[in-house]
Amino acid sequence: MSSPGPRCPVREQRARWERKRGRTALELLDTEQRYLEQLGLVVQYFLCILRAKGTLRPAQLQAVFGPWETIHAASQELLLHLEAGNWGAGLERLCDHLELYTRFAANEERSRAALQECLRKKPFRKFVRLQEGRPEFGGLRLVDLLPLPLQRLQQYENLVVALAENTSPDSSDYQQLSKAARKLSEVTQKVSAISREHENGRQLHRIQTLLSGRRAKGLTKGRWFLRQGWLLVVPPKGEPKSRMFFLFSDALLMAKPRSVLHILYGGTFVCQALYPMAQCQLQRIFGHSGGPGGGLLSLSFPYEKLLLMSTDQEALSRWYHSLTAAISSHTR
Repeated sequence: MSSPGPRCPVREQRARWERKRGRTALELLDTEQRYLEQLGLVVQYFLCILRAKGTLRPAQLQAVFGPWETIHAASQELLLHLEAGNWGAGLERLCDHLELYTRFAANEERSRAALQECLRKKPFRKFVRLQEGRPEFGGLRLVDLLPLPLQRLQQYENLVVALAENTSPDSSDYQQLSKAARKLSEVTQKVSAISREHENGRQLHRIQTLLSGRRAKGLTKGRWFLRQGWLLVVPPKGEPKSRMFFLFSDALLMAKPRSVLHILYGGTFVCQALYPMAQCQLQRIFGHSGGPGGGLLSLSFPYEKLLLMSTDQEALSRWYHSLTAAISSHTR
């Protein structure tokens, strides 16, 4: 009986790479088939019918769906390459269409608002419910399907990076896969930045609706929302007063709650002060231990000093780190 030959670590590693590459390639193919199917549902049962019936004007269709049909065509092209085993060529060609995903992300807020506006009209609302009830949709709603391209972009990055990492540099498509992985990572970062801007805009709008007062005007311009919460303001004399604080990248806003019984503005806040973070000096007076008992922060500005207290030491630590980050961004 012959004994097995000596082990070859290099050959074993390459075999592991090849197995993982095969699994990743199969997952990419399977998920692309499902992705294309879902894109096609929206094209067939919404876009084509709406355009033919004239239910929505062309501008409304563009606002709601953005470059959906072009993304659908790009997926069809990619799937043909994947089914033929042309991974490098297919993904290289996909990179030529990635600007569509950036445009789709930039249109996301407009799409959401336009869809809500269209749904106010009974004929469109009835049409949407009818289409969503088709067995092909499997219970999915249009609002569930609209974020699909951005979800797929993240899947593309994960799968293509794994595919490139498990492809031998000697492979004929190694350069194409590596280039596609880099390009997908770049575009995913751009889309993430757009999504963060949209989320920040939603937060600023939400806060603006909660606030009144002269100092709150212009709140939605050039600011990044970081944190909000209740803190106790400790005055030189008298009892501490509970105030709502909103921390932005450039300012700390202190607000006083209105009475919930107020006829017009119950549950909102009056802006009392807006403190510039670029002129803030921060010090933690106590509350370093991480134990119970809360803590106290000192914030010094050119014309005023604030003592802020919380009975929750963990919450105060989070405020301290957020304030430190906001201050640091102005001293770099």
